[in-house]
Amino acid sequence: MLERIEQAGERQGAVTRVARQLGIGPESLRHWVAQAEVDGGTRAGLTTEERARMKELERENRELRRANEILRSAAALFGFDRRSPR
Repeated sequence: MLERIEQAGERQGAVTRVARQLGIGPESLRHWVAQAEVDGGTRAGLTTEERARMKELERENRELRRANEILRSAAALFGFDRRSPR
């Protein structure tokens, strides 16, 4: 795909033509090409690996927040107050 863009010298038309030949939507192909350029280092943005890592960290963050809420509720239930002096 990237070779076709370079040959044609026109990104919009090349993406549309190739998408039509493949039977997919031009916006999908445009997104895939842009992500391939990011992954290849020719375009700024988050790589596929970075996006996957960020998604994993966000999931882990949600789990930790949930666990903290459970611990706070349990502490309150048993009368522990972390602000009181020991």
